[in-house]
Amino acid sequence: MNFYFEAAKALDRIDTKQGSIKGIIATLPEKDRKRTAALVIETLKFKSVLLEVIDKAKLMKEERKLSSSSANLVLILVHDLLLARGIQAGDGPVKQAILRHKTRLHGEFQKVKIKRGATSNGQLAHNGDERAALIPRYVRVNTTTTTLTEAIESFISRGFVMSDPFTSKKGFSKDEHVPNLLLFSPTTTFQDDPLYTSGKIILQDKASCFPAVVLAPPATGNSVVIDATAAPGNKTTHLSALMNNKGKLYAFERDKKRFQTLKMMVSKASCSNVSPINADFLTIDPFDPQYSPVTHILLDPSCSGSGIVNRLDYLLEADAEDDSSKDDGRLDKLAAFQLMMIKHAMRFPNVKKIVYSTCSIHATENERVVGNALKSEEATAGSFRLAPQNVVLPTWSRRGYPAEMDNPDDAAAVVRCLPGEDATNGFFVSCFIRVSNNTTTTMAKRKDLDGESDEGSHPKPKKKKRRKVKKD
Repeated sequence: MNFYFEAAKALDRIDTKQGSIKGIIATLPEKDRKRTAALVIETLKFKSVLLEVIDKAKLMKEERKLSSSSANLVLILVHDLLLARGIQAGDGPVKQAILRHKTRLHGEFQKVKIKRGATSNGQLAHNGDERAALIPRYVRVNTTTTTLTEAIESFISRGFVMSDPFTSKKGFSKDEHVPNLLLFSPTTTFQDDPLYTSGKIILQDKASCFPAVVLAPPATGNSVVIDATAAPGNKTTHLSALMNNKGKLYAFERDKKRFQTLKMMVSKASCSNVSPINADFLTIDPFDPQYSPVTHILLDPSCSGSGIVNRLDYLLEADAEDDSSKDDGRLDKLAAFQLMMIKHAMRFPNVKKIVYSTCSIHATENERVVGNALKSEEATAGSFRLAPQNVVLPTWSRRGYPAEMDNPDDAAAVVRCLPGEDATNGFFVSCFIRVSNNTTTTMAKRKDLDGESDEGSHPKPKKKKRRKVKKD
């Protein structure tokens, strides 16, 4: 029964928007992760149908014992009763309560099929966002462990051919913007592919590769780089590959379960220059001798995820309205957190380049956050500005929204991707660079900004003299 409890907890977290479906699944116990993930996804596909059946059968009203159980636990058990090989658990009060209504549940399920004109169970499933079919299956070759040539030869030896991935299920091609990235048919799977299981290839959307490419950390022995929100590790391993596994790459992740996923992925990808750290980036002192030498920082903080169309989250669309109209307050909170991350990164005394990205399509989290960052005291003290277009994916045509930026010309300096139009998920990338070369002066400004005077404390403000009021 523990297997069902874990799946129910995952659905509870999805309902309360504690992360994307894929992100939540990644935190499941590794032992049963594959099985649990399959149950969670299949239950979500049939969620609206199952809820209707449970309601019509009056299951929760008739069985008061179930009211004390998780509604998602009941949902999952009813799924297995109606759509799988039955409830795979020992007898217990919850299972028995559901089995007492087995006949009625099956009857209501058949009525739903008739009402919806379905001739098979599969026709009742919510099968997703049509835009996902326009996005290739992207595969990034992990150059830390192999080469692009070796990977291509391996695929060809197994029947793949260099051709348009949308016209042939075995076709694949090289990406024109991201080095070492290959495109395959959207229906191609790699979960059991030997290159994937050995860490030689990494499944990563094209737009998700942009931040590391734009940051372009130096591949030298004295490089010091930070990935501020690293789990699950796609961008971390990409940075490591671009650095040729040289220098030092600090990968921060505050969530303990996601941190374990990060460590596993870093190890699988053979990234020897990565130091995973289970801590919140915002708690790190920029002037700590360990981190003060950092010159490049990648920020990909929590966001609404509104740009994702092929990462399973489409399964929630049947029961939810668009984020932009439903919860503007949530976007504002996310934007405030995102701005805080950028401002903190700008306090590092030797940082030269900061890349800020999101998988959101909302200007609230993108152009407006960038605009507020440019106006901040931290940007002024550190002499930061946006990097010009010629160093931020210059051949990528879709740029930012001019109307959403204080200086419309700045829109050309940031990158946007739109799902359904750019063969990627929705994404946003910006890059801040420091233009001041006077590091000593900049450090002094930042120490003052952090509340430190030369004597280590704020000077006391002068008291204003009160004017004497003459009495009549």
